[in-house]
Amino acid sequence: MTETARLYGKTALVTGAGQGVGRGIALALAGEGATVVVAGRTESKLRTVAEEIAARGARAHVVTGDVGRREDVERMVAESVSASGGLDILVNNAQTSVQRLLKDTTAEDVDLAYRSGPLATFHAMLAALPHLRVNGGSVVNLGSSTAVLGDPGFGSYAMAKEAIRGLTRVAAREWGAYGVRVNTICPAASSPAADEYLQARPERLARLTAEFPLGRLGEPVNDIGRAVAALVSDDMAYLTGATLMLDGGRTIIS
Repeated sequence: MTETARLYGKTALVTGAGQGVGRGIALALAGEGATVVVAGRTESKLRTVAEEIAARGARAHVVTGDVGRREDVERMVAESVSASGGLDILVNNAQTSVQRLLKDTTAEDVDLAYRSGPLATFHAMLAALPHLRVNGGSVVNLGSSTAVLGDPGFGSYAMAKEAIRGLTRVAAREWGAYGVRVNTICPAASSPAADEYLQARPERLARLTAEFPLGRLGEPVNDIGRAVAALVSDDMAYLTGATLMLDGGRTIIS
């Protein structure tokens, strides 16, 4: 990996990096020279991603844990710093939720979505801040066009994702003084969970595809990961508090 890569010398922590969008972001950051700490619950998946990163000539570290547990989140951040001597980029990608109509949504569904989403994001941001502010780091939080549009059947998920966007905007205002940028992306991309959901609902897949001006779901590495790599680089050093809709234009035609 050459020193001319945009993220050479930077360390990034990506949660939920074992598959889907998280994996795509991790690989793209590595492709730009970053050392990537891949975090998640399933070590075997993380090891596979770490091997893919190594094959790209970058360094990777594996950290396991459940973002729904604050002690795990704080340990992940601490281990990331210990492994690489610092932390420059935090990507809060992990999220667990149950999809139901609002009338069928339970308090337990909402609690699960909040613990793994906005609360996990909040805890990771607080743990990472002392390290991010050393050199002026960057946080990328994951929202969703599903929440922006209010798609039926995603009540608890939408609640959690919009809470994350609110958290992002407040942190951007408060942490700008530290040189820390905080932004949200709302990706629409293929992933094991999304693919499983849509394959069981072929009619939904056809309708959804028709909603994208670009005519397709995004690809995790090239469409989402590379955009995140640009977002956390110096090329976009003046952007904070923004929501970047990486959704193939879906939200502009609603």
